[in-house]
Amino acid sequence: MTQTVQVMAIMDTFARTAGQHERLARLGELADRFMADAHAADGENRISEGFVRALRDIGYPGWPVPRERGGQGMTVYEMVLYQERIAQGDPATALGMGWHVSVLSDVVQRRPWPDEMLDRIFEDTVKRGALINKMASEAVTGSPSRGGKPATYAVRVPGGYRIHGRKTFSTFAPVLDYFIVTAVLRDTGELTEFLIPAGAEGMTIEPTWDMVGMRGTASHDLVLDGVLVPGEARALETTKQVHAPNPFLLHVPACYLGIALAARREALKFAASYQPNSLERPILYTPNVGQLLGEMDLALTAARHFLYAVAAKYDEGTYDPDVYPAEMAAAKSFAVQTAIAVVDKALRITGAHGLAMRHPLQRLYRDVRFGLSNPPMDDVTMRLLAQRAIREAEAMR
Repeated sequence: MTQTVQVMAIMDTFARTAGQHERLARLGELADRFMADAHAADGENRISEGFVRALRDIGYPGWPVPRERGGQGMTVYEMVLYQERIAQGDPATALGMGWHVSVLSDVVQRRPWPDEMLDRIFEDTVKRGALINKMASEAVTGSPSRGGKPATYAVRVPGGYRIHGRKTFSTFAPVLDYFIVTAVLRDTGELTEFLIPAGAEGMTIEPTWDMVGMRGTASHDLVLDGVLVPGEARALETTKQVHAPNPFLLHVPACYLGIALAARREALKFAASYQPNSLERPILYTPNVGQLLGEMDLALTAARHFLYAVAAKYDEGTYDPDVYPAEMAAAKSFAVQTAIAVVDKALRITGAHGLAMRHPLQRLYRDVRFGLSNPPMDDVTMRLLAQRAIREAEAMR
């Protein structure tokens, strides 16, 4: 059995239906086909537009749309399955597409704009593969998950609003069709959201993304210089209202476990082919490499079963809404910690060979570190888990 087949065998254990197997195989074929371009895109600090176009062509951006609206009604479990597989070929594209999937799914659930506007977005997503993302991060606020109030503001004008500001970490900005922008209303101080189509007058993308990892996400700055939007572009509800965590945010841990699986694949490939003249067989059969492989698979098995169980719990409606946010956060933190450890072990197997700029492992090593910066951060996770434990202890009194 080849290394590629072994990796896919692990993936297949989580596909439950014939339809899931079929869609997973289509995505896997694309991910493997564009793997080389993912490496080139990283070196050139650009999006793998060919892969994005191929995902559009098979309709993947529209899969989260409900079936009655022309989509596939993709479940959280399926999303984790598919995003993990995409990430094995191209982590940056997986992360960018994951944000689209999670934001679109949140729009489907919350319906923050009039039905007529939403129907147009859903149709555009299904028929053309339109992409959407939410722009909330700013240099002055840090991560929006920590509650910082944006400096971006909107001014009421005849016929609508003019929006001014700058958004950072605008993932996939060059290929997006719709931008959801958080802003404060200048006259009331109210925090709200606006839906802005790509190409709107006064909106520019400033190429600022120059990070060591996830270079293919093109998370440039979005500059809003008096962008004029109609009144209906403002969300029907303010972002001050409390919502349950979006379960599709589990695309984040899925991405990083995909990176870990890709690192495992590279380690296996190297170990099966590298044979110093001091050995009679490749290093695959040495005790220390076997130990590392076993540790990698043990960690991956635990993290992946945890993530898929949390995803399935939401789809099956068996989750406790008071506990689920902590479970989602724990699944993310555990997945990222596992992925970082697995990539490190893979590099221990390849040694300096995996650090060559031409080798995929050095890119995976850089990409996997970004998991620590994606929400929720580990300190938030630990606080949620600690609060749950405290409530349990108080109930014992």
